[in-house]
Amino acid sequence: MNFKIGHGTHTGIKRDHNEDTYGISHDDDLWLVADGMGGHDHGELASAMARDAVLHFYKAGESLKKCIIKSNQLIIDSSYERGGDLPMGTTIVILAIKKNKFYAAWVGDSRIYKLSNKKLTTISKDHSYVQELVDQNLITEEQARTHPHRNVVTQALGVTDNDEIKISLSEGTINAGDKFLLCSDGLTEEVDDTKIQEIMAKDINPQEITDQLTILALKSGGSDNITVLVIEP
Repeated sequence: MNFKIGHGTHTGIKRDHNEDTYGISHDDDLWLVADGMGGHDHGELASAMARDAVLHFYKAGESLKKCIIKSNQLIIDSSYERGGDLPMGTTIVILAIKKNKFYAAWVGDSRIYKLSNKKLTTISKDHSYVQELVDQNLITEEQARTHPHRNVVTQALGVTDNDEIKISLSEGTINAGDKFLLCSDGLTEEVDDTKIQEIMAKDINPQEITDQLTILALKSGGSDNITVLVIEP
């Protein structure tokens, strides 16, 4: 398949370095976003290791789940070798496309969205403290957006052993006109889904969508690193 792609990452306004990264494999029709965990040792290294490892293992024929498991172990092993007081950590969200189907995998609170018939749906579900509260009907989705612990993830590569890590998977059919969005929480922290849908539904190319989403996140506060990938099959 031929894809139109928009991509970009920005440090944001309030951070002095960027721990986000993203990966694109044109040969394998695979895209990913990884968000190194702030406050942990070498978050930017963890996200880069996850990116490179997933691209490598997927090209070698591994499943998305196996790619994440092997990447997780590499980050854990590297952290032990460095003797850091805190482990390296990163979220990851992956999208692969084969013919008219998509396959998604994720750990943490970076997200995958799908726009179909101008309606935005969330493919991923955050591995986060506030999401658990929402699932238990203790708070609403709206309250989750401003909860003081909204940035606390419950799963991440490099900080959760493989016998305990929760890897979520999803798959589905692609229809004509569909678009996909992969992003770090630097976007979703600042821009709600209604506004994301409005921009994603515009009849403009994916790079323009990427740029508009990034600019809106910056104008809305830019409190974290912002990474955006838009794929149009």
